Amino acid sequence: MYRNALSIVAAALALHLGTGAALANSPTASHKTLTAFASEAELSELFRGWAEEYRKKMSEQRSRRDAAGQSMDMASKPASAPQALASMGAAKSEAAAESVTNVQHAGVDEGGIVKLHGDHLVILRRGRLFTVAVNDKQLKPVSYADAYGEGVAPGGAWYDEMLLWGNTVAVIGYSYARGGTEIGLFELSKSGQLTHKSTHHLRSNDYYSSRNYASRLIGSKLVFYTPLYLNPWGGLPTGSFPALRKWRPGATPAEFKRIAPATRIYRSDEGMDPQQGVALHSVTVCDLAKAEMTCDSTAVLGQPGRVFYVSPGSVYVWNVRSGIFRIPLDGSAPSMLKASGSPVDQFSFLEGEDGHLNVLVRAHGRGDGMWAAESGSGALAMLRVPLAAFSDGRDAAPAWAYRALPKVQGHALQNRYVGNYLLYGAGAGWRRPQAANDGRIYAVDYARGAQAYELPLSHGVDRIEALGANAVAVGSNGRDLHFTSLRLARIPVSASSYVRANASQGETRSHGFFYKAENENAGLVGLPIIGGGESAGRQLRRESASLLYLRNEALSLTEIGTLDSRAGARIDPSADRCKASCVDWYGNSRPLFLRNRVFALLGYEIVEGRVNAGGISELRRISFAPHAQVDEIAP
Repeated sequence: MYRNALSIVAAALALHLGTGAALANSPTASHKTLTAFASEAELSELFRGWAEEYRKKMSEQRSRRDAAGQSMDMASKPASAPQALASMGAAKSEAAAESVTNVQHAGVDEGGIVKLHGDHLVILRRGRLFTVAVNDKQLKPVSYADAYGEGVAPGGAWYDEMLLWGNTVAVIGYSYARGGTEIGLFELSKSGQLTHKSTHHLRSNDYYSSRNYASRLIGSKLVFYTPLYLNPWGGLPTGSFPALRKWRPGATPAEFKRIAPATRIYRSDEGMDPQQGVALHSVTVCDLAKAEMTCDSTAVLGQPGRVFYVSPGSVYVWNVRSGIFRIPLDGSAPSMLKASGSPVDQFSFLEGEDGHLNVLVRAHGRGDGMWAAESGSGALAMLRVPLAAFSDGRDAAPAWAYRALPKVQGHALQNRYVGNYLLYGAGAGWRRPQAANDGRIYAVDYARGAQAYELPLSHGVDRIEALGANAVAVGSNGRDLHFTSLRLARIPVSASSYVRANASQGETRSHGFFYKAENENAGLVGLPIIGGGESAGRQLRRESASLLYLRNEALSLTEIGTLDSRAGARIDPSADRCKASCVDWYGNSRPLFLRNRVFALLGYEIVEGRVNAGGISELRRISFAPHAQVDEIAP
């Protein structure tokens, strides 16, 4: 259904670029890749040529205006690095063991605020690292440390993500003062003590997104996508290219060492108009297994774009005006495919095990920088192409690779791949929930003809998550929070619904949800909640009121209870002596399921619950806030 009525929309979307040869209607493998610059001299010559063209153009315009007796004010140069958080002022693993992070791909860990290391939870909050012991049925604060290195001034820096490999804790932040990504490495002892090892700076622009995460961990490899927006008119920009330095007191910019030489910088064979904007799309891989962390970058010179997706083997970067870069994580040459539209966020992508890339695109998407993913407009389509279609950038995804999809009504579009289906719908996002009696979610059988099934809902869609092989859609209808389970059989259907009166979801981040499967048909759901009708954007400064727990039995959802934050337990930045990251950009509340135990992380509190036939009840709680530990634990 829908395909006949909307096929013309997909064709128009596919032809939006109007350049490049279309692929043949065949998944025949191509071994072509993008071309690297042969030398620093060749790279420099390109930028000098652009600068000369610009100066010549400006001179010609000045001459024409002077001849007409007019004066001309030179246009301002484009900003080389957007200060995305400026409007907010100062606002803003042990993976082989049990995971506490709701990730997009198994084996691709994402930077988060809480991880598990042996018998300890490691928590990143407001510029500090904390450890809490959870062994032997206890719950006890152990240690805390500043999340930045000795001699590092935390002002103007944000420390928001954390990853664990072995006994190494990696804290990922962004420093406006130092102009790049900051990587702090800490040693975590078996007893839970934290020791700072080193801090490194990676030259980059900011990476903040209301949905995406800056870092991934695959084995011991720490992976970053860091865009660099270049000003080709201002001289040779190689001084801002990806570079790394190890921090020490008194460190200078001269200590940065480039990690992306010209021979690891690629471009397509077709010309690029610098007036459309220029970005260096850089993928950096750092090896935490080495005694001294080392990093290498592969970069593609192209037009700007801020949607990226990390699969187990590649990073995909979408350029709104040109297409998709595929940058392998093994250091081999990137490739490209021209494409139209723009994905909503990283969840719009799926690199399938069948050797295809699937992407939900919309005609007027804005990417996922800052809050851009929270709005967008235009026609929707499903793009499905074989990975072999990626080549040297001359080929374009043909019209037949797109399947038009029905549009949705709502502010913020949500999308997720579960099993054989792409699911999508729209809701309030970070905004205050609104009445949505006629909501709907669409299930697209993406690998078998892309047929779209419309499933009516009595609420909006603010979250889509997997329940094993099936799914759940979460959203509000005014002051009430709704959960609708979805059976993803040959014909997808709504299975059951549960309504939590006078509640809204308290976390918009994907990590705020967790499903603990007990078997193929049963498990526990955890989600932070706040009062009905409240904006989820309050997660920036206030923890959730409660953690709601539901039981799934064959897609029938029932409440087992909540674990609640203690009245008056909230600690503001002045009380906890916050020096950095005093706004909870990545949230602050999480459901945790550890070894048949159930916990709620609520700001500086951790509450453990006991689940029995009567529901869930509080067993114990602790505060790990700095002021609560001063007398018993030295920082």
